[in-house]
Amino acid sequence: MNRPELILPILTFLPAIGAIAVLVLRSDDFKFIRGMALVVATAEFLFSLLLIPRVPIGSSGYSLDLNVPWITSPPIHFHMGVDGLSIFLVILTTLLTPVSILASWNSINHRVKEFFIALLMLEVGVVGVFFSLDLFLFFLFWEIMLIPMALLIGIWGHERRIYAAVKFVLYTMAGSILMLVGILWLYNATGTFDLVEIQRALQTNPTILGSIEGASTTEILLFLAFFVAFAIKVPLFPLHTWLPDAHVEAPTAGSVILAGVLLKMGTYGMMRFCLPLFPLASRKAAPYVAVLAIIGIIYGALVAMVQPNLKKLVAYSSVSHLGFVVLGIFSFNAIAMQGAIYQMLAHGITTGALFLLVGMLYDRRHTFEIKQYGGLATPMPRLSAFFLFVALASLGLPLLNGFVGEYLILLGTYIVHWQWAAWASTGVILSACYLLWSYQRVFFGEITVEKNKTLPDASERERFILAIMSIVILWMGIGSAFLTRRTATATDTIRKSMQRQQWPEEAIVPIAPPAAHTSAIVGGTNTSLTLERSGNR
Repeated sequence: MNRPELILPILTFLPAIGAIAVLVLRSDDFKFIRGMALVVATAEFLFSLLLIPRVPIGSSGYSLDLNVPWITSPPIHFHMGVDGLSIFLVILTTLLTPVSILASWNSINHRVKEFFIALLMLEVGVVGVFFSLDLFLFFLFWEIMLIPMALLIGIWGHERRIYAAVKFVLYTMAGSILMLVGILWLYNATGTFDLVEIQRALQTNPTILGSIEGASTTEILLFLAFFVAFAIKVPLFPLHTWLPDAHVEAPTAGSVILAGVLLKMGTYGMMRFCLPLFPLASRKAAPYVAVLAIIGIIYGALVAMVQPNLKKLVAYSSVSHLGFVVLGIFSFNAIAMQGAIYQMLAHGITTGALFLLVGMLYDRRHTFEIKQYGGLATPMPRLSAFFLFVALASLGLPLLNGFVGEYLILLGTYIVHWQWAAWASTGVILSACYLLWSYQRVFFGEITVEKNKTLPDASERERFILAIMSIVILWMGIGSAFLTRRTATATDTIRKSMQRQQWPEEAIVPIAPPAAHTSAIVGGTNTSLTLERSGNR
């Protein structure tokens, strides 16, 4: 390909072309509708793997940079790029979409064409968000994503689907409005929507945001405008209340995409926008954000432990696990921030797999209530084995992907602030409690409900889906260095961008004081890490 950067728009809009192809099919031709959606989503995933050799290890900045003028006034460009932060989030999206289509093969029987069109258009919005380097373009894809997700919940959801869909839209739109205000302020101050140009302007002329000796009111307000939008999407305590309702009412595919990818848009936004654009405000807010993240870790785990609803239990586990990601980001430590990126990916796989398993149980019993199950290991040995494997990964068993991210986050956070790490580590213990206890109640013991004695075990299609997820979980746990080597430079770039060239020396908070070199075994791989011996921030 003479112009390799064209991979980015092709990856972004290929699902839209697939959605148009599905649209022209007959509405009652379910076989071809499902087949077309699966072929397009699979092709998208295979094509996305071409990004890996295009983003060399150790390369700084954005690869495959595509910058085409779009709108003259105001100057808006179709500007896309990819780096170590976004590449694997895109691949995660393109992997979970065909998996979600396979999971919906038999469970979606009404408005089938519209369902798969919504799923493909959702992929367009999410991939566009991760590629966009123009703030207007980013906001456009951010809003495009909202519509199909709301439709998936509101049309194909369960009993309270309309309530959950409206709540999801209201929360997301509230954050979007704040972010739009921040985007417009940055445009008026710099004359451009281009993220790279805005970042360069703030680097060379920090007085744009006011005082250079501390976080100005302007910088704090702009930081909050972006941060609240991203915190809602994560969701960070106490802005999390929309998530359990959305998960419980959404169809299985909606829950997989929501937990696997959409929530990561919030943590991605914090790393891409909040830290580089507003470093002083980020540092000033860090202690407060860390407290909220730790509360979310412990609160989410405690609420999950007492949940009688299996799907809501997994939903609250997302609140808990993503608290680790936010804590890692706002520790500003290289190890913890790499752990945060890794945990985004690991959480997408493990929690997505948990929602797939819960959906498979629902397809058989049409209930999420834990008391309606019990003893399922006898009639369903294969499904119970997959469930145990994924639950162990989610609670952080070494050699599986859940361990690596949480280990790196806690290690990096301990270097910066050991009290934060100590409190956050209780979430690891609590996650083992609620996951193993729920597994015991669902799969062990005597079968007390007569219907459960004749439940069919996992079908070939379901075993294929779960085998894919299990292989990825194991590969990520053992081969973690493949990911961390490719995210290391992106992490360093973000941390370096938190310094301003024209600040007086005394105004700069050092990012990397003299370091002590050590070696850590991560996920079975001997990975050399540099531990910054820095004070509390």
